[in-house]
Formats: sequence, C-alpha cells, structure tokens
Amino acid sequence: MYAIIDVETTGTAASYGKLTEIAIILHNGVAVTDTFNTLINPECNIPYQITRLTGITNEMVANAPKFYEVAKQIIELTAGKIFVAHNASFDYSFVKEEFKRLGYDFKRKTLCTVKLGRKLLPGHRSYSLGNICEDLEIKITDRHRAIGDALATAKLFEILLAQNNLHESSLFVNQTYPLPREKMDAIPSKTGVYYFYDVHGNLIYVGKSKDIHQRVLTHMSNSQTKKAIEMREKIADISWEETGSELVALLLESAEIKKHKPLYNRSQRRSAFNYGLFSFEDPNGYIHLKINKIEDDEIPLTTFHFQQEGIDYLHGLAQKYGLCKKLCHLDNNTGECFNAQLHDCRGACTGMESAESYNLRLNKSIHPLNYRSPNFFIIDQGRNLEENAVVKISNGRYMGFGYISKDIGTNDSELLHDCIHKYNDNRDIHSIIKGHITRNNNLKIIEI
Repeated sequence: MYAIIDVETTGTAASYGKLTEIAIILHNGVAVTDTFNTLINPECNIPYQITRLTGITNEMVANAPKFYEVAKQIIELTAGKIFVAHNASFDYSFVKEEFKRLGYDFKRKTLCTVKLGRKLLPGHRSYSLGNICEDLEIKITDRHRAIGDALATAKLFEILLAQNNLHESSLFVNQTYPLPREKMDAIPSKTGVYYFYDVHGNLIYVGKSKDIHQRVLTHMSNSQTKKAIEMREKIADISWEETGSELVALLLESAEIKKHKPLYNRSQRRSAFNYGLFSFEDPNGYIHLKINKIEDDEIPLTTFHFQQEGIDYLHGLAQKYGLCKKLCHLDNNTGECFNAQLHDCRGACTGMESAESYNLRLNKSIHPLNYRSPNFFIIDQGRNLEENAVVKISNGRYMGFGYISKDIGTNDSELLHDCIHKYNDNRDIHSIIKGHITRNNNLKIIEI
C-alpha cells in the first residue's frame, strides 16, 4: 500500500544531481512488510560537502550498481503503492529524473510526512526529520543515510496514521480537484506548457513546467491567495503541449501569453522591464547609446525596470570604457562634453577622436550584452529520446523553434532551417534566451 522512501544524492537539485543511495520500506498501513536498500554508483564525483554530510564516499559507490541496474526492482517494489517520504517533492523528483534519463515516465501518487505532520501534529518547533523525531522520541540510527532516515520516516508515518484513527482516504481529504480524476491522471510528468480553460472554453491561464503533472497539482491545492483560489474554482478543462526542452517551454509560454492574453496571466502580459539601452549611428558615423522607454516590440541591448536604473548603468559603462557622455545622451552641453574638459573623453563629441576608433571601444563595451554570435542554432533536448529541439537565431533575432530527428544529426544547416516554426521576437524572448545560455554552460550551440 505504501512505499516509504529516502534517497541520498550528489546535490540538491534533481536536474543535475544523481542518486548515491536509495531505501524503500514497504508498509501495509499497520507494519513494515519488506525493506530494500542499496548504494548506487552515480557515475560522477560525489562532492566533498556531501560526503561530510552522508559519509558516502566515491570509493564506497565504485562497485555499487548503477541506477539502470536497479531500476526494474524499484518499479516493481513501488508499483501500485503510494510514494511516502519526508519532504516528498525532493525524493520523488530525484527518482523521477533518474527514470527520465532512461526514457521511462515514473509516476506515483505521493504523500509528504512534512506536510502531514504540520496538519496532524501542529505546534512543533520544526518539522525537519531530525527535530520532529526528537520531539516524538523516535530514535534515528544512521542519520543522513537512506535506510536510517527511511526507518525513522516509517515510525513517524505510523504515528500519523494512528492519529485520530485515520485511514488512507482521510490523508487525502483536502485533495479535491475541479477536473475528473481520469483527466488528472492523464497529465504527463514531462516538460512543457499547459493551458487552463473555464466552462465556456475560454483560455484563462498558460503556464510552463519541467513537470506538468506536479505543477498542475500545485495549482489545484493552492489556497494561499485570493487570485489562486478564484482561478482554481474557474478551471473546467486543461490541455498541454510537451516540449522536452525547458528553453522551448519558456519561449512557447511567453508567446502564448502575449498572443491570447489569458485572464490570470495579467502580470506576464507585459514585461516588467519598461526601459532599454538602445544604440544608433549618427550621420558622422558615431554610434550613440541612449536610455529610452521601450515601445511595442522594440528590442534593446538590455532592459531595466526604471529609467534611473538604466541611466546609472550607462554612466558606469561610460566611465569604464571612456565613452563620450554626450554621445551617451548623459550630457546636454553644446559643444564638447564636460568630461572632455576633464580629459575623461577623448573628443568624439568634437570630432577629435575618429568614429572608427570610438566605435571600436563602444562596441567592446556592449559586446557582453549581445548574443555571442548573430547567427546560430541552440540544440536542446527533444520531446523524446529520438529527437532534438532546435532554436534559431538569425541576424541577432529569434526566428522560432522546431524539432528534428537525432538520426538526421545537426550538421545539415539546411534541415535545421527547415524544421523551424516561426515565432515573433521581442525583448522578453531575448531575456529568456540569454538567461538560459548563461545558466547552461553545456548547451550545444551551432554557429551558422
């Protein structure tokens, strides 16, 4: 009935962390019926700070089975059972991600003993496993090892089950959904974009997630704000589109919100960045920089929440690279700028410095704000193991995305061009793409 699980990992995020140990305790609601525990070779280095916490070393896991070697056993042990864990979202996300790497969609109903403890045993100073077990006089052997923490979680779970003689149905008493259970169960635990509709078929919300199913469950149980409750009560249907790539999910979500303007995406309809840094060339060939309010779909070099924020940034840029503040529209003096009198400007404002020399320095100052190349493809994970997602940038502008079979490869630029479905470019898209490239050093980029 229940699979009480604890895992040890190489890090804190499932997207880049790997399992080093897993313990599964089967429980029938009365007592433990079986246990399973194994170290796992993560096929990567275990950071020193993790070894200090768990005691698990690289030497200990060197001859341990790799995850794919125990995957079938984990599926069989947990089949038809509720996945129980202390801070279940953490353990569940790691197990799901390990299976995702194998191309398998691991999906189990989850139950978190942290949330259940706060509900059924209010008033404790802390609900961390160590503290709640100390309060309840539950002895933990092998703390921060999977089997020790799993056994302690099992004892805690028995106390929670016994509280008010609760049965399984009581544990999920607050988990009521506006959509039929069959519809909820059909939602994939995959990366993509999801759409909420009201009873009239109107689109009321667009969202994206690396785990659509889990994110939708969060919406359905969110009672923290009036807006969240109001939206939940209006949800009558849902659809979704798997993207595989998180970047594509971000791009598609942004495009859909701007296109459909859903009622509950008000804050996302317009960017919070209202001012931008723009460049233009004057008749004498000098490149100017200026902070302006962004109009329509203008694409600045970078964006700012407030005008003064942009002006301060431009002052710093001018100071660092010796730019003319008159050509940066920070000095309204006629004739030479004030900095030229202080010899901080080399005289571009009066023609003493050539446009070629000045522009070379200015372009160096804004180079970090541009894409590293004006023409390139980003190759990312596709919707399945047999395809890649492709995002196209041409002449510094976002052209759209598409998918291509891995069998075709990524060396044929003509085929990469052909797979692209066109989408509009805007300043939000630039922020999304630049941010994603910055955060993902291993992203595959093919320059055209």
